[in-house]
Amino acid sequence: MFGSRWLLAPFYLGLVFCIVLLLVKFSKEVAALVPVVFTGEGSQVIIGILSLIDITLVANLLIIIIFAGYENFVSKIHTDNHEDRPDWMGHVNFSDLKMKVIGSIVAISAIELLKSFVNVHELSSEQLAWKVGIHLTFIVSGVMFALMDWLTSKE
Repeated sequence: MFGSRWLLAPFYLGLVFCIVLLLVKFSKEVAALVPVVFTGEGSQVIIGILSLIDITLVANLLIIIIFAGYENFVSKIHTDNHEDRPDWMGHVNFSDLKMKVIGSIVAISAIELLKSFVNVHELSSEQLAWKVGIHLTFIVSGVMFALMDWLTSKE
């Protein structure tokens, strides 16, 4: 039964492959952005840059989930003496991981909302209201998760 945790390893390998796919998407976005810098409007450049930030945040989130999830549920990653080892590795428990995920989701949602505000003329009031409502829902969820963790730590 204890060995069944290794069934999760292919999931984490799949997430690593997803980072490769994000790198391909990022490269395509950069290539598409270069001519826009010279011929497009400032708002188009801003939206392009926000899209790159969005992709980067998703890749960062995947890295956190891969390393923390693997260490929490599959096996330890023995890189204690490696000079590039991130400080958080080996110290992120499930509760910390949950907070990092919701924080990243809120940041990604904020960037998507900012992109919508830059192109506000392309959206109806109802579409914009939904985007704001969804973003606020993510924020409230994050605050509730933090509150639950804080209350749990007090016990």
